[in-house]
Amino acid sequence: MSCELQEKSRAGVINPIMTCQPAGAQFVSIGVTDCIGIVHGGQGCVMFVRLLFSQHFKESFELASSSVHEDGAVFGACGRVEQAVDVLLMRYPHVKVVPIISTCSTEVIGDDIDGVVSKLSAGLLKEKYPDREVHLIPIHTPSFVGSMVTGYDLALRDFVMHFATKTEPNGKLNLITGWVNPGDVTALKHLLAAMDIEATVLFEIENFDAPLMPHGNHVAHGTTTIADLAGTANALGTLALNRYEGGKAAAYLEKEFGMPTIVGPTPIGIRNTDTFLANLKKLTGKPIPQSLVRERGIAIDALTDLTHMFFAEKRVAIYGNPDLVIGLAEFCIDLEMKPVLLLLGDDNPAYARDPRIKALTENVDWDMEIITNADFWEMENRIKNEGLELDLILGHSKGRFIAIDNNIPMLRVGFPTYDRAGMYRHPVVGYAGAIWLAEQMANVLFTDMEHKHNKEWILNMW
Repeated sequence: MSCELQEKSRAGVINPIMTCQPAGAQFVSIGVTDCIGIVHGGQGCVMFVRLLFSQHFKESFELASSSVHEDGAVFGACGRVEQAVDVLLMRYPHVKVVPIISTCSTEVIGDDIDGVVSKLSAGLLKEKYPDREVHLIPIHTPSFVGSMVTGYDLALRDFVMHFATKTEPNGKLNLITGWVNPGDVTALKHLLAAMDIEATVLFEIENFDAPLMPHGNHVAHGTTTIADLAGTANALGTLALNRYEGGKAAAYLEKEFGMPTIVGPTPIGIRNTDTFLANLKKLTGKPIPQSLVRERGIAIDALTDLTHMFFAEKRVAIYGNPDLVIGLAEFCIDLEMKPVLLLLGDDNPAYARDPRIKALTENVDWDMEIITNADFWEMENRIKNEGLELDLILGHSKGRFIAIDNNIPMLRVGFPTYDRAGMYRHPVVGYAGAIWLAEQMANVLFTDMEHKHNKEWILNMW
């Protein structure tokens, strides 16, 4: 019995779990007010990412493309960036922040987006827009390395590096959420409010759940401002929830401004939420109020109602963003479940040094595989050809056909989720997230019991 970290042995990819780096950078850009990113590459590099965002959040988002064509791929396409910036600033007078996000094609041909930014800052911006605040930020996210997770991490760091400016202490905490949903941000802000902590949340994406108002449609956009980003240098500390989705920005703030910094753990489940609150207390000195102690008690009571009777010994496969996967695995273990397969969709060498993964490899007393650079065939092959038995699958919508084809119950968690309604409104973090996750897992298992007539009578007696 052992837990093993290993890389996918095949060179090719059969149905990827995650998409590419530019998607992560685009997700960061739509979290900032008065910001529209220009993706320097083919038009599909924006179109398909916007489709994912719209499918997941059921909203419309603003992203631009330099629309590189065949001639640009041969002769260079820096001129497309210059045209794109000019057109964007003319059409959107409110825009102040324009990240230039590179892609695989423009990185391969060697387009110098840093040089273009310097040229535009010294030329176009001064000549045509002299009285307008405009920030051009080059972000290098070639698609042939990393994933949307590393793209998010790089872009967040580049935004913070560009704007963070040391002035006077603001008494706030920097809270770097990582790739989460609006419901998660609401839950996190609730915990902060309960502890009377003022924070700069990167990113404020509650408005991704955009209202339909009498005066017209609202384009979904985050509400983190330039002032918020500038003030990150003046915070009393930084707390990043995820090691791989914000860790680089946290490290920069710590190194550049000597700021107290804590990274992780992702506050999924009771023990990790306990640690999150303890870290808030450590960084701010604020006590944990009795109201949160009561919330914790309610959550533990809810989990106790389910754990031993329905969750114990259930075999689970989990895939998606690494911090989410590891957090869900830890939560499942606390619920007496047995995660037997964890699929991480990129090949980050830091996984081997992750203390959470080391803890799993040292303490798990059943067979568990943690596969890096994984694709969906890693799970499908084990089920169809290697006899892997599963009671539950946790992951986003792209893996649903494996669950359907093999008649395995599945709970949609993570990005993108597009075949279930309203999932982005519900948190997976905090005590509220622990209750929601556990009850949703239980309901999925209950439905499966009824469908298969597998001891469904227990539900009459429960």
